[in-house]
Amino acid sequence: MTVHRLTARSVSKPWGITDVPSAFPSLSGDRVGEVWFTDAPMNASTLLVKYLFTSEKLSVQVHPNDADAQAVGLPLGKSECWYVVEAEADARLGIGLLASMDAAAVRSAALDGSLQDLLDWKPVSAGSFFYIPAGTIHAIGAGLQIVEIQQSADVTYRLYDYGRPRELHLERGLAVAQLGPYCMPERTVSANEHECLVEPGNAPFSVDSIVEADGDTFTLADDVSWFVPIKGHGLIDGHRWTAGECWVSEGHCDIAAEGPMHALVARVSPPGRD
Repeated sequence: MTVHRLTARSVSKPWGITDVPSAFPSLSGDRVGEVWFTDAPMNASTLLVKYLFTSEKLSVQVHPNDADAQAVGLPLGKSECWYVVEAEADARLGIGLLASMDAAAVRSAALDGSLQDLLDWKPVSAGSFFYIPAGTIHAIGAGLQIVEIQQSADVTYRLYDYGRPRELHLERGLAVAQLGPYCMPERTVSANEHECLVEPGNAPFSVDSIVEADGDTFTLADDVSWFVPIKGHGLIDGHRWTAGECWVSEGHCDIAAEGPMHALVARVSPPGRD
């Protein structure tokens, strides 16, 4: 058994914020858009955990699945999920299209700037959770702090970027996109009980929400688990953990809460998933 606290690395983004919470490293006045948890052991490199901080909308984009990524020489596609930690009153997530469209119509909307109006912009609040399978057209709105758990693949096809001077990837993106509404469950995570948020076997990874009271303990017993504490502090096999961190455990691992605790726990799904 081993436990490893990952290193938090801030990444500058034009849509980020300058007043990043004190738990995370700042960038000397630059906008922090993402905080990546890096230096994972090799056997824990298949998932990537991030915090996102937004003051503007992110680009409209889509990711390929494993098969589509491997067809163009990439090792993995990218499915991901979002847990909303904080949200301003009018915060939105754009997930899927309002109606089914053909590729030519989506391409035209991307070029004339109307694509953002064709997304299903869903109102969200703290505790909102969405699983975003590869192929889902999506965008993250302003005024949000989000934990993102994703396959560790650097592959994003940008369809629209509000006039920012960045490359678009229309042909590749439209080739892998689901050109219709989002059909996965929308949910608000309970503050009082354990929940399975992403089922093992139905996705490249699973995610559980863990809630414990002061003095409670729970055990991780999988080959590799990612422990992402959202609230609280305590001990993980004798090491101190606190909210805003990310830990990787291998094998049996006991986690104790010193005060009320809420955490996400992610695991890679076994081969042969649907």
